[in-house]
Amino acid sequence: MHQGKKGLNTICTHVGEVEDKQFKGAISPLYMSSSYAFEDVDVKRYPRYFNTPNQEALCKKVAALEHAEAGLIFGSGMAAVSTSLMAFLGAGDHVVLQNALYGGTFNLVNEEFEKYGIEYSFTDGLRPEDFEAKIKANTRVIYVETPSNPLLKITDLNAIAKIAKRHNLVSMIDNTFASPVNQNPIDFGIDIIIHSATKYMGGHSDICAGAVATTQAYIERIFHLAKNLGGSLSDQTVWLLERSMKTMGLRVKAQNENAQHMAEYLHGHSDIAAVYYPGLPSHPDYELAKSQMHGFGGMLSFELKETFDASAFQKSLKLIKSSMSLAGVESTVLSPTQTSHALMGAEERDRQGIKDGLIRFSVGIEEPKDLIFDIEQALQSVRSKQTVSTH
Repeated sequence: MHQGKKGLNTICTHVGEVEDKQFKGAISPLYMSSSYAFEDVDVKRYPRYFNTPNQEALCKKVAALEHAEAGLIFGSGMAAVSTSLMAFLGAGDHVVLQNALYGGTFNLVNEEFEKYGIEYSFTDGLRPEDFEAKIKANTRVIYVETPSNPLLKITDLNAIAKIAKRHNLVSMIDNTFASPVNQNPIDFGIDIIIHSATKYMGGHSDICAGAVATTQAYIERIFHLAKNLGGSLSDQTVWLLERSMKTMGLRVKAQNENAQHMAEYLHGHSDIAAVYYPGLPSHPDYELAKSQMHGFGGMLSFELKETFDASAFQKSLKLIKSSMSLAGVESTVLSPTQTSHALMGAEERDRQGIKDGLIRFSVGIEEPKDLIFDIEQALQSVRSKQTVSTH
């Protein structure tokens, strides 16, 4: 039997399964118990310790997909983000974060870190020198997100890893938008990989989860805090997440193709003012994205011309759903200023280029021609209503 490195879809399908030794079922059995024996056992299992049979097995799949030694799964993406950061930061420490971040992470830092005595600096841009300029004697962590939410900006992973190692810092990345299918930051030297597993790992808009992948030593450090904070994931959701991850490779590759198609269509459209997608040669980070991503992802953002009302446009869509989250098999849109970045101040959003009319587009697995038809009819609907209102 071939014993080399397993392929992506093989890992998605088989690694991290729980063997059904009793009935020989084709899929993992679900162990719902919240109480396990403690005498004469090799492992004392407890849901909050992240080591029930289903939890333990799924962590192996997460680690394998990210080329890591070990993994942990959490009750949400923010549980994974906050626990990872707090495991390496304490009173008097400092963290450097890129300025283009998911709104929840931005809020965590701005609203909570000061009460714990943790200092922080956001970069002025995403160039390597922007990060290095913010490093201080008490800096312990560099935190990045690429592609970024919602403008799909790209950060140079190899450069960040080198900076972190040169200054003896821990490097962390939110890899949610790329997914392990499109990007494996550990291969570029990044230490800790974080996901909102609600998104591409789950992929069906029906679970909430988070994931972390890194070295065994770092996982143990994160676990030490995680068991006290209690951000574990129920076994029912663990089982659903494992099921979903079996098809992640197929889903995400289909979404990559669709997003590329839709980005090219929107880029050449007379009613669209701007398109943000790293797979477009016009994207300022196109070459960098090509060098560190296997695919450009299923996420893009675009701005309508000022003559169109972004809210009215989204309400006029019939196939594409207006929805808070992303990365499901169904295509969705949202306004970042009203959702993911609503708690970020208007001034900060403006500084980052997140305009009120910006629409984030999570491209699903539908036929592109159907998505295009829906966008065209929505544009026509808004255009017609505006024409009527001006007379």
